[in-house]
Amino acid sequence: MKPDQTRSRTSAGRARMAVALGLCLALAATAGARADIATPEQKRACTPDVYRLCAGEIPNVRAITACLRRQKANLSDACRAVFEQ
Repeated sequence: MKPDQTRSRTSAGRARMAVALGLCLALAATAGARADIATPEQKRACTPDVYRLCAGEIPNVRAITACLRRQKANLSDACRAVFEQ
């Protein structure tokens, strides 16, 4: 494998991790006092919205969380349902 390919894969992995962390924080924050970690279903519901609406914020977890909150009206039905739980 070439060094550029390795670097690209590492960057993609970091971006995915940042999205997952952002979703966990966002979902925990919307749950109020509950500190639940996002379920795999919740992550699946919201990950496309992060890439569609908040890609410029990756890998900044706080910015992803704030972006999802700002974009609540534009979230997919599945992700909006997660935030309204």
